[in-house]
This record gives sequence, C-alpha cells and structure tokens, in this order.
Amino acid sequence: MPALLLGDEFPNFEADTTIGRIKFHDFLGSSWGILFSHPKDFTPVCTTELARAAKLSEEFKKRDVKMIALSIDSVEDHRNWSKDVMAVSGAAETPLPYPIIADDKRELSVKLGMLDPDERDKAGMPLTARCVFVIGPDKKLKLSILYPATTGRNFDELLRVIDSLQLTAQKKVATPVDWKPGDKVMVIPTLSEAEASALFPNGVTTKEVPSGKSYLRYTQP
Repeated sequence: MPALLLGDEFPNFEADTTIGRIKFHDFLGSSWGILFSHPKDFTPVCTTELARAAKLSEEFKKRDVKMIALSIDSVEDHRNWSKDVMAVSGAAETPLPYPIIADDKRELSVKLGMLDPDERDKAGMPLTARCVFVIGPDKKLKLSILYPATTGRNFDELLRVIDSLQLTAQKKVATPVDWKPGDKVMVIPTLSEAEASALFPNGVTTKEVPSGKSYLRYTQP
C-alpha cells in the first residue's frame, strides 16, 4: 500500500470502535478530523498521550475537529483501558471524550502505513507507530506526522498546526517558524503587491534582506 500523500482523499474505512461500528467519512461529517494511532493498550507512553488528548478535547472541539484514536487491541480492551486513561487525566469516572478504533488484526494499520518495523511486541509482531493524520472537511489529508513507537507526541503542537491549517485554508497567508495564533503571518509569494494591499487592510510590512528581494512580507491576519 503506497503512503498517503497530502491532498489525497483519506480512505473511507469501516471499523469497530468504542462507540460502535463507524464509517469514517460519516463519522467526520462536515468537520475536520484528527486520527492518532497507538502501539498498544495498557502501555505507559500511550496512556499519557490519550490522557493529554482527553484533557485537550474541548480545545479540539472549539476548532470543530473530531478526534479518534486507534490501537491494535480489541474494543473490550479499549473500554477497560479508557478507565485508566481518564484516571491519569484527572477525570476518573468520566467517559473518554473520543472513540478508539479496534485494529486487533492490524488491517487498518497496514492499509494506512502505520506499522513501525523496528519496534515489536512479545510475539515478534511490529507495533503500530504513533501516526497523526489531520483530515479536512473535504476528506483530504491536510497533515501527517509519523513518530516511532518509542516517542510520545506533543498535543499542544497538534493544536498549533491545526490553527495554522485552518487559517491558511481561508486566507492567502503562510505561518512562519514557531508561529502561534495572534502572531503575524507571511503573505504568500504568488500575491502581487497590489493584491496583498487589497487583501490585507491591516497593512503589509517587508523585511529587508541582503539579496534585496522583497519576499519576506508580513501582515496581521
């Protein structure tokens, strides 16, 4: 299975989850989506990640992003594991605010190119890597990040990149290094000076560089 590329339509798979069987595109509806995979239930790094995702669930909801996780164990294991996750998140007795896909046969992990060949379970089977897929309302892949099974993710960074994706989907701008909401953005190079002036009433400033080229143009969105 070739890797998914940015701009590809995300597969409309069917799967069993902790909220029942879903068809992925129907689950997303007209929202953005984030799918993040995990190597195995009841493991330390995965538990900390799901707990952090649970804590940030309202932030994803504010951005109209539907969250869904995947792990290679069964729905029953996922439901039991969810209790540990919510206890670690500090909200014991509260349901996990997003579903987990059961991929105990690794079929979806193979289809989406999620397996980590260097990390294996006790039976010698490859573990699922820590993949992140962000899918737009058009069901196309907008971002993918692939971590090895040994490295936990930064969910604050995932919120930051979603803010950038949603902003740049609506305006002809790009976000510079370390950008965060409220910072200045960059005018894309394909816009002429006249077009930039018309589109950005807050004004455009150009940073001088030794080459003399006027390509570092900033504006306040």
